Amino acid sequence: MQILVVEDEKRLAQALKQILTEQKYMVDVVYDGRDGLDYGLSGIYDVIILDIMIPYKDGFQVAYELRRQKISTPILMLTAKDTVPDKVSGLNSGADDYMTKPFAPEELLARVKALTRRRGEVMLDETDFGDFNFNASTCELSKGAKSVHLNYKEAEILKLLLSNRDTILPKEDIITKVWGYDSDAGSNNVEAYISFFQKSGLQIGAEP
Repeated sequence: MQILVVEDEKRLAQALKQILTEQKYMVDVVYDGRDGLDYGLSGIYDVIILDIMIPYKDGFQVAYELRRQKISTPILMLTAKDTVPDKVSGLNSGADDYMTKPFAPEELLARVKALTRRRGEVMLDETDFGDFNFNASTCELSKGAKSVHLNYKEAEILKLLLSNRDTILPKEDIITKVWGYDSDAGSNNVEAYISFFQKSGLQIGAEP
């Protein structure tokens, strides 16, 4: 899962990144509203964590412009402003949730998970498809009595494919979702993992 953090306080931005990466999220961090808007418009993120008081464009402007451009990515506004009018302004600009600083990491993670559930992209811990069972918590892929433990990238690609099982995903989408926005990974990386799944007997959708 891919998350964008837009926060100009660099120490806090890095703390957010650490909290999220420890939960196996892929995280991009930018420090102003101009970059936040550019990255957000890519449409590759599952959640955007957006501060209000950021340079060039504030969080309200970024959220409003993303919604105007038909970007539906859930937005969690994170700010020190905790008055009711501020919260109303944030929600009216297009944010889905609003959390004030300081915050507990557990609350942040719970809100992120709630936003992805709202979008319908969270998998159950166990998913059955055909003769296979995939346990997302343990990264175990099994068929009957046989099972194999997937590494991190294998598990992330399988989660992505299973979440889009009725769609043929372009390799570029898989790269940005699994390796990250600025990754040097190429189509051969995707092909290697898809080949592994195909040898296991999986028939799930990435472009040839």
